[in-house]
Amino acid sequence: MEILFSVATDSYDLAVREIREEFGGGIRIERVSGDLGRIVSGGPSVGELAAACDRGRIIFVRHLTVELASFKPSEVPEAHELAELVLEGVPKHPQAVAVQTWTDGAGSGGSFYHLLEDALGARGVAVSRAGQDLVVSVFVSAKTVIFGLNRLEYSLSDWPGGRMRLARSDERVSRSEFKLEEAIQTFGLDLPPGGKGLDLGASPGGWTRILRQHGQEMWSVDPGALDPRVTADRKVHHVATTAGEFFRHNRMHFDVVVNDMRMDQVLSARVMLDAVPHLSRGALAIVTLKGGGKNPLDAARRGIDVLSKQYDVRHARQLHHNRREITVVADCP
Repeated sequence: MEILFSVATDSYDLAVREIREEFGGGIRIERVSGDLGRIVSGGPSVGELAAACDRGRIIFVRHLTVELASFKPSEVPEAHELAELVLEGVPKHPQAVAVQTWTDGAGSGGSFYHLLEDALGARGVAVSRAGQDLVVSVFVSAKTVIFGLNRLEYSLSDWPGGRMRLARSDERVSRSEFKLEEAIQTFGLDLPPGGKGLDLGASPGGWTRILRQHGQEMWSVDPGALDPRVTADRKVHHVATTAGEFFRHNRMHFDVVVNDMRMDQVLSARVMLDAVPHLSRGALAIVTLKGGGKNPLDAARRGIDVLSKQYDVRHARQLHHNRREITVVADCP
């Protein structure tokens, strides 16, 4: 059983290092393309690998699938044979599957979606792009076409190769909103109805806006200005000061705290420790750890180690919208 894992292109070596540190240096791994690797032998089951990723022990892997077959582009079988290939990989005839296609170039590989949609549909299997327990993955490059199959619970992301695509809209006030939306969707985060949220380093207000959409009354802390569309909301309270000054005077307790500030990983984690006395028991914390220089894996681990002193870390992953960041999700005990 060969497992395919997707990564950000410049994080491939970091992902390989993590996998070998977690499961042993004897694992044979080969690079398929810029953002795709293959565990050839000596590795864990896909369930074991997914569990390590989900716990944040492996940070730089975004998506997993189990390889069914690979072909040269000129040798891909007919659609009905591809449908049989997929159905042979499942223990019983499914009612529905998701088919997700992506490429190492500018295209989407969408022609394979339609081929499988028709061929599987003819066999009574409904096909959609997401939201199914079984996920068929199709990776397309100039040299190879790879078909994979995995259960959604072991896939890490319900998007092709973990590349989440969120719609732009006029209501958005910053690109950073995508990062928080992706974290909420990918990790299935439940925000408390009618909760109180604290956004540290909030300007211009993108994360505040997203948390308001999830029903949180927001205290947005930043000396800088917030977008007028955010401050027009009466349940957004802009506190124009630093995090340290806010904590010195605050007497409230919050159910959610988020931090997307541009600072060193350890410093950012320490700000989150300063927030702990101001949080309710079981409060949700979301923080992005930035950069990392020449050794981003060890830098991220240092930040996570600091957070772990007072939080229960649930997830840590380099999401699609993170670029050179890590998103960490934690609970306040």
